[in-house]
Amino acid sequence: MRTVLIVGAGRYQRAVIRRAQELGLRVVAVDRNPEAPGLREADVGRVVDFSNPENVLAAISDLEIHGVLTVQAERAVPMVATLAEALGLPGIGAETAHLMTHKVAMRRRLEEAGVPQPRFTTLRTPAEARRAAEVVGFPAVLKPASASGQQGVFRVDSVADVETRLHDALAVSPTEDAILEEFIGGTEMNGIVIAQDGEALSVILSDRLRPPGRSFGISWIHLYPPSVHGDQLAEAEQVAADTVRALGLRTGIAFPQLLATPDGHVSVVECAARIGGLMAELLRHAVGIDLLEVQIRIALGDKIPDELVEEQVRQPVAMRFLTAAPGPLPTGRVTRVGTLEKVLAAPGIMDAALFVEEGETIRPVMRVSDRRGYVVAIANTSQDALERAEAAALLVDIDVDSA
Repeated sequence: MRTVLIVGAGRYQRAVIRRAQELGLRVVAVDRNPEAPGLREADVGRVVDFSNPENVLAAISDLEIHGVLTVQAERAVPMVATLAEALGLPGIGAETAHLMTHKVAMRRRLEEAGVPQPRFTTLRTPAEARRAAEVVGFPAVLKPASASGQQGVFRVDSVADVETRLHDALAVSPTEDAILEEFIGGTEMNGIVIAQDGEALSVILSDRLRPPGRSFGISWIHLYPPSVHGDQLAEAEQVAADTVRALGLRTGIAFPQLLATPDGHVSVVECAARIGGLMAELLRHAVGIDLLEVQIRIALGDKIPDELVEEQVRQPVAMRFLTAAPGPLPTGRVTRVGTLEKVLAAPGIMDAALFVEEGETIRPVMRVSDRRGYVVAIANTSQDALERAEAAALLVDIDVDSA
């Protein structure tokens, strides 16, 4: 029996643990949190801080590993690449992992390759804010150079905004630097690019919607098919593939985010070396592709058969994340979690999950971890599917102590 090592065992990793087991694989999961739910579901769970590869290698030294992967944990991407190299297993390589997790390095490589993207510059101190603003202009987006979960991401409209928010951005950046990017309005899209031996086998795009106000940067709705079409859609697919190629990912699954502007152009927001955003669940219903199996096979070094990446169906789908304000969940300490029976029985609902336990606190959505579940719906159009998902989300059975 072959064994896969899954780095990160949080709630979003449970799906790939289960899928690997369904494929007849033995699953080893590592996480520094002893309460990580995936540790209980894996065949072998080891509590280890995976920020240091030597820790992980020591923790699994008694095991034969045939593949190593992560699907949701951004901070695990460089570690997966390092472990794969150390174990002589297939992987994306440490350099590509760095390019796809450090926004400054990513921007510079894309600039060298001529991939369209927003104007950008780096900064570390408030004193550099005016110089950065002159390069980028306003409105702009301030981000930590190396962080995940949309932490420390702000829209800024003046030098004063940059000076005020810079500390918060730097506080969550392990490399202690930040990036200021031109704000570009338009339709934001998620992409999934499946690459093998330098060739993009599949490029699938969907709309990525964000809530208004202070939750800037957090996606809370995914819609398929995308609202962009025709030549601009074809350009977006090409830009997505060019982005992955420029960042050096030859075999793997990439998660680019794009912006389609009203004037017909397309720019890259960023690109991750993982599935991310629960896109596996969305695309399973939208096009019938099992991204989790594809990722597992890639980690094992298996050749990906054409039928595994070919669209089996094409139907409008909406994924509505369950969040508090401005979403449907109440805020406060959770006192009771009911079933999803009513949600799953609602018209057009294909899937739903709730990631919350008694005693936890639900707060207004500010970061990715504030998304506490999702509802997936199908219909004749993506907007009709969204209406179904919104209606079902209101049926979530949960009580909180708002005090």
